[in-house]
Amino acid sequence: MRAARFDRYGPAEVIRIEERAVPEVGDSDVLVRVDASAVGVTDAVSRSGTPWFARLFFGLRRPKYPLLGTEFAGTVERVGPGVTRFAPGDRVFGAAEVGAGATAEYVVVGEHAAVAHAPDGLDAAHAVATVDGFLTALPFLRDAGEVRPRQSVLVNGASGTVGSAAVQLAKHLGASVTAVTSGPNAELVRSLGADRVIDYTRQDFTTERDAYDVIFDAVGKRSFGACRRALTAHGIYLTTVPTGAIMLQTPWTRLFRGGRRAAIAFTGLRDSRTKGVELEQLAALVESGAFVPVVDRILPLDELVAAHRRVEGGHKVGSVVIAITDAAGPADASAADAATADDSREANGAPA
Repeated sequence: MRAARFDRYGPAEVIRIEERAVPEVGDSDVLVRVDASAVGVTDAVSRSGTPWFARLFFGLRRPKYPLLGTEFAGTVERVGPGVTRFAPGDRVFGAAEVGAGATAEYVVVGEHAAVAHAPDGLDAAHAVATVDGFLTALPFLRDAGEVRPRQSVLVNGASGTVGSAAVQLAKHLGASVTAVTSGPNAELVRSLGADRVIDYTRQDFTTERDAYDVIFDAVGKRSFGACRRALTAHGIYLTTVPTGAIMLQTPWTRLFRGGRRAAIAFTGLRDSRTKGVELEQLAALVESGAFVPVVDRILPLDELVAAHRRVEGGHKVGSVVIAITDAAGPADASAADAATADDSREANGAPA
């Protein structure tokens, strides 16, 4: 089978596509023929080895996990003799463990790992585009932020993979949502459910005062210090980027201050069984029209280097998807796909 690999840290050009043996299937394993994978920030970080603290997990001097890709969507090819949840021919989507190598023609995952039956009505490319953003945004908003109905939530970086998922989830949780993005993406985030849109090229949301119960910086561009006064008296600031400052501010503001506080969630370290349950919830949300995928573009496996460059460029809208097979979905799809989000939501009775 063809699989993506890198043997040293560096730019996107260190990636190569090589031939490997199809993985063996254990008693409780599922072998998935991958139709589509996704390239996320974690893939780019693991390949580049930057920022420096990422190497504490990915390997200090050389990559500990040389096979690329975690998110996948495809069809079950074989199952181990102890598997009861899945059968050959089932359409599935999920997130493999780091190093399993989901950007490949086949990947093995545990039956009770982060894998679930794919949502009806989505091709593989659009199914895989929902995974990373949802599995990241959900624990941030639901667990760390404790978002509740009638709260005010601001999402910075609202058109990215995590941000677009956060807008939809915050709305689903009953919050009033303010989305921060650039002007060209304003209609996209409105279609995802944002009640208000701020164009960051024209307005700085941090100049507001006592405005938001939760500020979720999905791109790690604004600090707790910059956002603090925009929070309500007991508001919480969340960020996806584990800087030294946030690592100190999280325990300090929780233990020694009774007002505004900061928090980070290490979503990649959560139990894979929990993620599997959440993927089942995601499938139900997609099928009800309450959650829609946002696809930046779909590229073939041979253009994986270009996909990594796109992710590192910081201007993608939604997920960059890699088509492993023709069954992934139409090529050259873009974020314009999400322009139909309003129609999908209205047709299913969901709020636009």
